[in-house]
Amino acid sequence: MHETISQYLPADDVQRVLLHNEIHMRPSATFRLPALVIYVAVLNSKVSASEELDHLKLLPQTQSLALEQMTGNFLQLECPGYKVIWERHSEFTRYTIVQSLPANAQWGSELPEFAEHAATGNEWLRKIPGKTITAIHLGILNEGINDPDAFYKAKRWLGNGTLIGSKMGRTFDHQSHSHLMTNLKIGADGFERILVLAAPETSENRAGRIVQRLLELETYRIMSLLSLPVAKKLAAKLRETEVQLVEITERLEKKKDSDDVLLNELATLATQVESLTAEHSYRFSAALAYDAIVRERISEMREQPLSGMQTVGEFMQRRLAPAIATVKVTSERLAALAERVARASGLLQTRVEIAAEAHNQQLLEKLTRGQELQLRLQATVEGLSIAAITYYVVSLALFIGKALKAAGLNINPELLAGFCTPVVLFISWKTIQHIHVRLKDV
Repeated sequence: MHETISQYLPADDVQRVLLHNEIHMRPSATFRLPALVIYVAVLNSKVSASEELDHLKLLPQTQSLALEQMTGNFLQLECPGYKVIWERHSEFTRYTIVQSLPANAQWGSELPEFAEHAATGNEWLRKIPGKTITAIHLGILNEGINDPDAFYKAKRWLGNGTLIGSKMGRTFDHQSHSHLMTNLKIGADGFERILVLAAPETSENRAGRIVQRLLELETYRIMSLLSLPVAKKLAAKLRETEVQLVEITERLEKKKDSDDVLLNELATLATQVESLTAEHSYRFSAALAYDAIVRERISEMREQPLSGMQTVGEFMQRRLAPAIATVKVTSERLAALAERVARASGLLQTRVEIAAEAHNQQLLEKLTRGQELQLRLQATVEGLSIAAITYYVVSLALFIGKALKAAGLNINPELLAGFCTPVVLFISWKTIQHIHVRLKDV
């Protein structure tokens, strides 16, 4: 990526050129009519770009290819007499070979053989790294669009199967620019067949756009259906999990088991649901995204019915729409199950917290009662302490008074003891009060 420098603008953001050129990264092929397009799309989850590069370098005049040239995930290679387009996507890689129409495949031919006429050779096609998900032989002719026998000739060209097709697009005089016919059957050679009859004045650019739209339509249709077997298989597991959740919820409501047992079971169930979500959420999201592209491509075709034929869009949606609905419902069901498990866990957790709070309240009440008893005992002990101190002080005063009287002083011991009693009581009471104040401060 090269940063543009303009004397009229601030410095470019580092991603400006990259983001701007994204729209030009995968241009439609241009080719002369009539032509044969051999198309193979393979799943690439276990295939690296370097492996695909090695395979591309088996083509003539491609030995100078480098891995850096593949960073844009798109290459258009010009080979002697044909071109090869390589496109790598997140889940699949597309190989499109554009070549001249073989002599045996002209308009009116009966089930012409294409495998022997692949410009790259059959061995190169067979060794494309990856697992085939879509393979198409598409013939685009610049004749036959106004042929009254087009239906029967197309049926001969395509082979057995229910013929579907439509008029595509509109020109400035409100006429369709091409007719599409196919049976969407996989033949003995592993390829589907699509026939496009284009108006004689069809440009190379328009031919490229028509072909690209049709190839993408069929590829994304198959990619969107990858989730259908997953959804069907997951349905049984979801039913089992839903039954388990109902049973746990019933036991939760009727308090048949301890909260700890129910909480452990809910945690296990939540782990299972989270694992299913992590495993399948991408596949389901991808299916909906691919289906959106299919609908967009069908809309771009601007189909008009051909007499006696079902349009390609109607035929596809008749089976594709229910399949995608199944995938969507399964995805929503999985999300709803996760939410229900979370709600049940939350309710049980709330009940456990309430029980814990009630238990803590009981402990607090017991502690409060204990403190009250301790205070009463302390008050009793303090009272007894004051009485004991007073008794001993008064006794000591009485003893001292008797001793002084015996020594010749005119003192009444009982009167001295009576005088000391209130003084001692007051001093003891003030001392205990002072101790209480100090304890509160601490």
